[in-house]
Amino acid sequence: MIIENRIAVITGAGKGIGEAIAYGLAEMNYQTVLIGRNRKNLEQVAAEIVNNGGLAPVIFQLDVTDTPKMKETIQSVISQFGRIDVLVNNAGVYFDGTLELAESEFQTMLNTNLTAQFTLTKEVVPWMEHQGSGYIFNIASRSGKTGYAGSGGYCASKFGMLGLNESLYHELTPKGIKVTALCPGWVNTQMALDAGTPLKAEEMIQPEDLFKTIRYLLQLSPTAIVKEVVIEAPSGIR
Repeated sequence: MIIENRIAVITGAGKGIGEAIAYGLAEMNYQTVLIGRNRKNLEQVAAEIVNNGGLAPVIFQLDVTDTPKMKETIQSVISQFGRIDVLVNNAGVYFDGTLELAESEFQTMLNTNLTAQFTLTKEVVPWMEHQGSGYIFNIASRSGKTGYAGSGGYCASKFGMLGLNESLYHELTPKGIKVTALCPGWVNTQMALDAGTPLKAEEMIQPEDLFKTIRYLLQLSPTAIVKEVVIEAPSGIR
């Protein structure tokens, strides 16, 4: 069977890294499915994709922690397209702190940065298994590899994501489904600014670098698999 357009689902697609990945995959002729909390941002991304000649994206405004709505969304995608070829788990939040964090903030990061990724992947994987193919990209962080003072809650959520990623890597590879975690350092996004990055915009990793990494991975042969990719900014290495 010839697949005319592959389907890519991207969370946190309204800005930053997710926006850059959405633009890039659309340029690769993927039918993009954009998920995010801010409809205006999603519509702006969708309009830009169409203006550049890409397929009109499908938009779903929702919070990824809303499990029932997320399940409905995936069922809607399957009903419309019959498959999901790429899943980009990108949505995330950041709060400063370790033990001084409010419990509610710690729980919000776990829910958004880890539990929601688990729930969404759990919904998508059976369809990829049915297809016998697929690629799951988990946008983690350098903070999932190294614990940093003052960011213990965020690091905990990203360490958890890398643990989930590694287990899925071992479980799904034999089924023809690739799984890769991307672990960038400081990326030039609003989240980095909110987190107090010491780097200037031009010193940071650019959001487009995350898409370029994904593009490279998608173009590898079926027999080449990559568990994780660490991307750092020279000025941010410590």
